[in-house]
Amino acid sequence: MGTVPDSLAAFIERGEMRDLSLAVVNRTRPEPIQRLLEETVGGRTVDVSELDVPDASELDVPDASENLVVLLDGDEVVATSPLGALEEELLLVNSDLYVTGGKALGDVTLPAVIEALDEVPFRVRGYPASNSEKLPLIVISRYIEQLAWDHGSGRLRSSFQRLSRLDDERGTRDVYWTVGEADIDVHVYGVPDWVPPASFPGVVHAGYHGEFRTSWFVVFHADDADARTAALVAERVGDNEWDALWTFDDDRIESINRYIERAL
Repeated sequence: MGTVPDSLAAFIERGEMRDLSLAVVNRTRPEPIQRLLEETVGGRTVDVSELDVPDASELDVPDASENLVVLLDGDEVVATSPLGALEEELLLVNSDLYVTGGKALGDVTLPAVIEALDEVPFRVRGYPASNSEKLPLIVISRYIEQLAWDHGSGRLRSSFQRLSRLDDERGTRDVYWTVGEADIDVHVYGVPDWVPPASFPGVVHAGYHGEFRTSWFVVFHADDADARTAALVAERVGDNEWDALWTFDDDRIESINRYIERAL
């Protein structure tokens, strides 16, 4: 499997660099929706544009009449999603819904074009630099938690930087109590500015330095070969600025799981 990464950041640096771009085909939705997509997903890795395609057969997809988002690798279409699906799951969603519990386990549907951006390194900024760039990471995080809950076994490892988020954020607290009370081995990581009560259904890993303070990861790893697993890994590189990558590759997920188990 090559050199074993010596940091979480190394997993992000090993992401693929592909000629990926997103395009909205025959948009009829308002211009602010296009700008939201560009602000939320666009950036140094993936360009976002528009395409006017009078003949849908030119893209070789059956539903390219209007308001279709296509993910292109060069000139090849690798995934499609209705623009409405991205509005519902990402563009018109306030991150507070995840904090308060408005977006709970079972409520997240991952648009295909977002799923297919796996293995792609992103740099995102949080508020006040951006209101939307971190949203894909938040959605992916809840999706991975949902995968673990749906599967009902395996292990879920999640870093919060500050463990107090498990107390302060009702939505986060509800998710981890719910997942932990299922037959899932839950491990949480962060600075111990708050210590979960003895009733917390998981294992707490606490530290004050290094990746306990700078990492954001959600990793679902299962022994069942048929399980759909996933991992998000992000490292803070500035003031509320993150390098991040998500993956559905079993070997990479196993390697990330082993690294966290050994290092943290």
